[in-house]
Amino acid sequence: MSGQEIFVIIIVVLLLFGADKLPDIARTIGKGMRDFKKATDEIRQEFESSTREIRNDISDVTDSIRKDVTDISDNISKEVNDASKTIENNINEVSSEIKKDSDEISSNLKKDVNDINDPYRSDYTD
Repeated sequence: MSGQEIFVIIIVVLLLFGADKLPDIARTIGKGMRDFKKATDEIRQEFESSTREIRNDISDVTDSIRKDVTDISDNISKEVNDASKTIENNINEVSSEIKKDSDEISSNLKKDVNDINDPYRSDYTD
């Protein structure tokens, strides 16, 4: 509202009620607003006090779920790490066995090639 509208409203109130009734009307309006604010605050406090237990329960359940999820996540991570280490160890063992076998095969092949290339060599003694 602009200043002109407020001024018009004040003039209308003065004409309707007169100057001697204005303080009583203002006092009554102020008391009504104060009572309304007090009632609103009381309702808000009652609502908060009645829902406090529910909010605490929800908070407890949320914390419990968060803890359970964290525990499960930690267990899964541990199991994955353990499985990963086991697989890595198995791969290393198999790899070393394959390397050993391939070195042995390579050595045998070199020996066989040398035997084929050296026709005068005799493994038999007469």
